[in-house]
Amino acid sequence: MDDTGQGRWCQTEGQTTVTVLTNDTSISLRESGCCWVSNVNGKTNWTTYAELNVGTRSDTHVLNNCPVTTTVSSLRVPQNCFSEYHLLAHDPDGDHVRCYVVSQANVSSNVTLNETTCTLMSTGEVDVGLHVFEIEVEDFPAESINLTYKDGASEVWEPSDMSPPLCKLSLQFTLEVLAEIPDCEAGHVLPKFLSSTPSHGSVLSATVGQTFHLMAEAQAHHASINDFQISGPLNMSKEFTDEAHGKAKIALSWTPEDSDVHRVVPVCFTAETNESQSDMRCVVVTVSEASVLQGKVSVHCLSKKMVVAIEKASIPDIDENFLRLKDDSCTLTSNSTHIIGKTPFSGCGTHLEDKGGFITFKNVIRSIVLPTEIISRRRTVKIDFSCQFPKAMSISSSFKLEDSDYVFTESSFGSFGYSFNIYSNNSFTNKVDPSAYPVEVKMLDMVYMGIKAESELPNVKLFVESCKATPDDDPDNSIFYDLIKNGCLQDETVTVYSSDETTFNFEVQAFKFSGDYNQVYITCSVILCEPESPFSRCAQGCQVDAARRRRRSFSRETESHQIIQGPLQFAWQDGHSAAVENNNFNAAVENHDTPAEVVPPPVSSDTRSSREDWKDKEDFSTNVSSGGTNISTIFFACSFLASLVSLAAVVGHFTRKRKAEDCKALIGSDQKN
Repeated sequence: MDDTGQGRWCQTEGQTTVTVLTNDTSISLRESGCCWVSNVNGKTNWTTYAELNVGTRSDTHVLNNCPVTTTVSSLRVPQNCFSEYHLLAHDPDGDHVRCYVVSQANVSSNVTLNETTCTLMSTGEVDVGLHVFEIEVEDFPAESINLTYKDGASEVWEPSDMSPPLCKLSLQFTLEVLAEIPDCEAGHVLPKFLSSTPSHGSVLSATVGQTFHLMAEAQAHHASINDFQISGPLNMSKEFTDEAHGKAKIALSWTPEDSDVHRVVPVCFTAETNESQSDMRCVVVTVSEASVLQGKVSVHCLSKKMVVAIEKASIPDIDENFLRLKDDSCTLTSNSTHIIGKTPFSGCGTHLEDKGGFITFKNVIRSIVLPTEIISRRRTVKIDFSCQFPKAMSISSSFKLEDSDYVFTESSFGSFGYSFNIYSNNSFTNKVDPSAYPVEVKMLDMVYMGIKAESELPNVKLFVESCKATPDDDPDNSIFYDLIKNGCLQDETVTVYSSDETTFNFEVQAFKFSGDYNQVYITCSVILCEPESPFSRCAQGCQVDAARRRRRSFSRETESHQIIQGPLQFAWQDGHSAAVENNNFNAAVENHDTPAEVVPPPVSSDTRSSREDWKDKEDFSTNVSSGGTNISTIFFACSFLASLVSLAAVVGHFTRKRKAEDCKALIGSDQKN
C-alpha cells in the first residue's frame, strides 16, 4: 500500500502456469500493455519478456534457476547526488549474471550500466524527470555443465557469454531524477542505512510455516524519514517505528506457505523522506522445508579465512560427523558447546561474489549422506554463512599482500596485487632500492624490469597486454612509445625471460624521448586469468589485429589494470666532459689567448654555469685589451694567430659534441616511430 499520500505507484504479484511439451528445449513468456507514467524518454507501451532453458542441469540435477532481481516501485535520486545505483542480480545456482540495457531503450547518454555488477552509473548530468529503464538479465554457467531434456537429448554448455544464456528475463523500472539538494552526504538529507540493516545482496533463510523477520534501520540528521518502501512477497507485513535523532526503523514479517518451498524471493527496501530517498538495499530469502534445520551460528571474518561456530543446542540430535563444508574434503571440529568450521577464502568450496562496493565470501555447512547408506533417518542441516568486505577498506586489515604496490578486488579473483620493480641485472634477484629513485641509467644500457602478481587464489596466470613509455608519469600522455602492444613485442630490444605463471621479467635497451626530456616512465596493462580457460585473454596471446580478439569470458580473467614504474633518468657523461673542457677554455681566455669579440658556441644546460663564467672572462679580456697601450704590434699578431688555433680547436670540439647529441636524438626518434 502507498501510505505517503503522494500517489506513488505500488506493486502487485501474480502467477503464470506454462505447459512444457516433451520435445521443448525452452519456454518463453511475453507480456505487454499500456502505459508507462509520463516520462522523459517518451515511452508509452511496455513489453516484458522471459525465456528459460528447460534442460536438467548436471550439477544440480534440477531445472535451471533464473536470476533473481527486482526493484521497489518508485526510485528517486537528487540530480546532484546520482553517481551509481546498485541493482539486484542474484543467481541461486551460482551462475554468472550479466545485465544490459535492451537495444530499443532510449536511455540518457550520461547513464551507463556495468554489465557484471548490474550497477547504474552516471557519467554526467542527467536531466530532471522520470526516466524509464528496460534491462535484460541473463545467466551463464560458471563451469561446463550438461543439459538433459525430456526426450533424452543432451548438450554441453560452456562458461562463456558467447553461448546463449540459460535464462533471460526483463527488469523494468523508473528512476525519478529530482531537483538538486544542498548536501549529498548520506545521513545528512539523504537517509543512510545503519549497521543493523542487512547488506545489499545478502542471502537469508526462511522456513515453511515459520515467521521470517527482517529489520532495517536508517537515519537522516536533517530530514524526516516518513516511510520505508518495500518490494517483497505477497502477504509480507511491515511495522514502521519513528525514533529519536532522525532515526527510523522497519520490521518486516512473512510466513512462507507450502507453495513457497524452494522459492528464492527478493526483498528490496528504501528509506523515504519528502525530499529524497536512501540507496536501495536488496536481500534474497531462500525458502526451505521445515525439516531443514537452521542452526544458530557466529562468524568471525579474519584476514584470510572465515571461522564459523554453531551452537550445538540449536541443532539437537545432529551428529557432527555427518556435517561438511561445501567441499566434502573439509571437515569440522567441535568442543562441548559448539561445532567449529574454518575455511580459507580460496578453498573448501568458498564462493566469491562481487556486490558493487563490497566483496562477499560465502560457504555452507550441510549434512551429507554416505554412499553406502540406503536409507537415512537424520534431519537435513543447511547453514549458510559469509564474510563481506568493503572494496575501499585498508588492505592490511583484510588481505596480506605485503609485497604488492597495486591491489585490486574483483569477482571470482578475490583480492590480488602486483609489484613492478627495476632490477640491477638479468638474474632479477636484486631490486633497485626505492631510495635510489629516480634510477639513473646511461644511454643504450640494458634496463631490467619485473612484474609479479600475488593472489589469494592458488591457480592464476599473469598476462602483460601492453607496456608503453612516456616522458612523465601520465600514462595518457600523447607522447608515448610502445614496448608491448596487444600482447606483441613492439621494440626489437625487448627480451622476455622465462619464469613462472605469475611473473613477467623483461629487459629493454635504455632510450630517451626527443626534445627537452631526460626521464622515462613505463606503464604496463596487466590481467590475471584462470590458466585452464581457453577463452581468456591470456590464452589468446599476441593479437596483431585487436578487432579479432574474442569477447571476455565471464570470470575467466580480471579487468585490465595499469601499473607504472619509474622514472629512469639519464646520466649525461658527455655533458660533464664538455663542462670540464669548457672550463679549460675559460682559463685560456683569462690568460688573454683569445680575442674579446669571440662568442663561444651554444652549450647544453649542464654547462650553462660555465657559459656565465665565459661572460665574466670576456669582460675581463676586453678591459685588458683596451688598457694595454705599451704592447707591440708583433705581440698582438702572434697572440691573434694563437687565438685562431685555440678557437679552431674549441669550435671543432663543440661541433663533434653537437653531432653526437643529434645522433642520440635520432636514435630516440627512430625508436619512438
